[in-house]
Amino acid sequence: MIKSYWQKGGKQKRIVIISAIVLVLLLFFLRDDYQPALLFLRKYVFIILISTLFLWFMLRRFRASAHIGKRILYLVGIAAFFGVLWFAGWKTGLYQYMQTYNVYNNLDLVEIHELPLTQNERIQPYNNIVTMAYESIGETQEVSPPQLVRIDTINQWTMAVQPAKEYSFQRMSDNTEELFTVESTSPFPRFTDKSRVPVTFSIGESLAFSRNTYNAVVQRFNFFQLFTLEPSQVYYMKNDDGKWVQVVNLIKWKGFFFPYPSYGGVMIIESGEHTAADYLERITIGKGTYVPPSKTQDYPFLTKQNTLSEEVSRLQAKSLQFLGGFTDPLPWNMETAVKIPDLKDDENQQPFVTDFNWSGMETQAYSGLYHWFGLEPIGEERTSLSFSVLIPGDGTDKVYYYNHAAKKEGLAGVSAMPLKVVESRKEYDWSVNKPVEFRPFIKEIAGRKRMFVISTIAAKRDDSKKFDGAATPDLALIDTEYRDVIWVDAKHPSQWESTIIEQLGETWKSDEGLTDEDLYPNRNDIDVEGSRDLNAIIEATQNTIKEDVETKTDSIVTEIKEVVKDSLLNDN
Repeated sequence: MIKSYWQKGGKQKRIVIISAIVLVLLLFFLRDDYQPALLFLRKYVFIILISTLFLWFMLRRFRASAHIGKRILYLVGIAAFFGVLWFAGWKTGLYQYMQTYNVYNNLDLVEIHELPLTQNERIQPYNNIVTMAYESIGETQEVSPPQLVRIDTINQWTMAVQPAKEYSFQRMSDNTEELFTVESTSPFPRFTDKSRVPVTFSIGESLAFSRNTYNAVVQRFNFFQLFTLEPSQVYYMKNDDGKWVQVVNLIKWKGFFFPYPSYGGVMIIESGEHTAADYLERITIGKGTYVPPSKTQDYPFLTKQNTLSEEVSRLQAKSLQFLGGFTDPLPWNMETAVKIPDLKDDENQQPFVTDFNWSGMETQAYSGLYHWFGLEPIGEERTSLSFSVLIPGDGTDKVYYYNHAAKKEGLAGVSAMPLKVVESRKEYDWSVNKPVEFRPFIKEIAGRKRMFVISTIAAKRDDSKKFDGAATPDLALIDTEYRDVIWVDAKHPSQWESTIIEQLGETWKSDEGLTDEDLYPNRNDIDVEGSRDLNAIIEATQNTIKEDVETKTDSIVTEIKEVVKDSLLNDN
């Protein structure tokens, strides 16, 4: 049709040429708008190819047939094929099953035989941070989703103060001019003074059109990356020069049969004002410096960091259901099949970003931020802890897992924890208070590593859709082995271990045959002897005082008797 129109004359040729140029320009400048369609083709390339071939074959037979009955039969066959494809692929979850199996086959799994210790435990849960941030901004502002990252040597929640999505004019005209950064270990984070960092980004998550982070990053992709990469979460952190940057983690889709998501590196966006040159760069080649996974180690500020997409890490953790084989997750097997327990009252689900210390362990794992999962058996009534999964937060191609079930440790999983916390404090009004985010707390106590989970009690109004938070929350530690709940002071983390020993020490001594030296390994001999003789010293002191009192009493009585005797003699 275009060829015949082209041959009609010069005017038609000019129209075709101009239309082609306009079309090419639109495809170039609007690639961020149609990129989701390209990703859809990439994600379901195998299914689309099979469906297209089947449809082409059936329609060809349909057109070649002159018999009405056969034509109806072909149409019924087409409908039945796509009906079975929908039911088997999506309704029963077979497509996701195969996708997860592909993830498992491409994992670099490392089984560990002891858990690393945790350090720098965060106090506030995610939604408390969100709530307190919104208490500190104006009407036309909003905060980006907080992310836990390492700034210098401190773990901090960082988020951008940006124009609110409800105010379109500000989204087009304003910049992101401030960041919130608060220490995760603080029981009462302050959103004033040093917590407010003045820095300007012309690109932001809530900004409109080419100034939107998603659009700017997609515009930076080359032609092939448009089919394989997609932006995910946005982080704010300092680069190796000490300057604040946006770091956008990327998801890369791999494989032909049932493609699966993986870590695709990051895009680094520098800070800066909105200028004409900046605008021209954004709409043409986008913004950002692409760092592929193989080059991440060349940027020290990206190592031991938290830049891995949670969508990727959740699928990697879930894929451990295939440890028992391809058919193990099927309903008639399920010997080692596991799930990620998502608690309905918790608005922030696993993974929980945790700082692990691997010092002294025989492994090449770094000490830093990891995505932690506590996997449990498939059944709702079974709440034991089957696996602890630790996935490096910086995208390092390793997945570490500890098999609690195989070691028959009999630990309680996170699904069992809310009721234990509620039971331990019956005086609470649990209709407006919820224990949330059961994250790991692993310490060397009483001669061995012991695993607890730490939970924060978050307040929630009846008419509120989200947790409202608290300045100084209550914290509960739950022993996964003994199932006991230890309430600790959020303001004094250094006292947590002594609180644990005070509550559980006698139980451990009787149950595990421990001694005072096992409970207090850091106490010297003088301290131990002093502690043992303390009661004897007190008792000896009391006896001495009693003897002195009795002696003085006898002396006073004797003197009184002598005085009375002399008085009677004088009277006579």
